[in-house]
Amino acid sequence: MPNSNAKLHSNHRGGREASRRELVSRSLQSAQHCLENQDFGTAYAHYLLVLNLAPELKTTVKETFQFTLFKWAEELDSLARIQDLFNCYEQALELYPNDEVICNSMGEHLFRMGFRDEAAGYFHKAVKLNPDFADAKENFYRVANWLVERWHFIMLNDAKRNLTYLRAIENAVRSGSKSVLDIGTGTGILSMFAKKAGASFVYACELSKTMYELARDVVAANNMEREIKLLHLKSLDLEIPKHIPERVSLVVTETVDAGLFGEGIVESLIHAWEHLLLQPK
Repeated sequence: MPNSNAKLHSNHRGGREASRRELVSRSLQSAQHCLENQDFGTAYAHYLLVLNLAPELKTTVKETFQFTLFKWAEELDSLARIQDLFNCYEQALELYPNDEVICNSMGEHLFRMGFRDEAAGYFHKAVKLNPDFADAKENFYRVANWLVERWHFIMLNDAKRNLTYLRAIENAVRSGSKSVLDIGTGTGILSMFAKKAGASFVYACELSKTMYELARDVVAANNMEREIKLLHLKSLDLEIPKHIPERVSLVVTETVDAGLFGEGIVESLIHAWEHLLLQPK
């Protein structure tokens, strides 16, 4: 009896495997037929089924799946079915999470719809995945020109301003301020000043996704990614101990320009003083 049961189970598994292969084969044929008839939505559905049933075929069908996705996304865009379009890209990125071509295409749709900060995130990821991907690099630089305000470059090249900030932060750290919070860090320059001055703990928050990613790159290029904790958050959303372990002894910020209407200089500083800054004894 034991041998008979084992044989039955083996036959059952073999039957299920044969059924799976048959379904995958038929779905691939149906997908190809739909593509020939430019029925991209149905073809996309067939490829989703294939990839979920046979993940071992991901490499084999990758290019055809991309083509189908992009064509179907164009149709959805033209029909203003925006949520369906995003759902398709989310499904595709679940199957191919490290595909720079899909990330770049998702970014292009987001950019055209006006979601520039979100688009920059996808372009940035595509470039990270493939630094030689020319289209993604061009797209990232293009969206960065929209999002990175001109005054950032002016300030970064203002040697007198930078030296003044550096000296002020050095004085504060030497006077005992060993934990620092940088509100609206931008490129991360003030956080790096604080770390170089000797601060034991440095935290930095940035609301803009693009500037947050830029700060990560700048901090990493200066070998400080383990010494400065970067947070993609608005300062008013910072919580202790969820985001930072305890109140800090120094807050630095330069939230100017559009920050007056978004981050809010006065509101942010009051919030930081009341909730994030160590109170004087």
